[in-house]
Amino acid sequence: MSNPSPISEIPAESAISDSKDTKKPSYVKLAMRNMVRKRGTSIYHFALTTIGLLSVLVGLAYITR
Repeated sequence: MSNPSPISEIPAESAISDSKDTKKPSYVKLAMRNMVRKRGTSIYHFALTTIGLLSVLVGLAYITR
């Protein structure tokens, strides 16, 4: 007689139900919550990104004219 492996002893239903019970918040919800908490930092980073992107586009337009 052979001993069953430890993996076969755990029913598949319990493994699936455990993952459903502990549902993590989505990445988008966490990012939105963080942006609301740190309003000034988010606006500052958004402004830096916008200025940087515009300067790259204007620079490329100037070089390739």
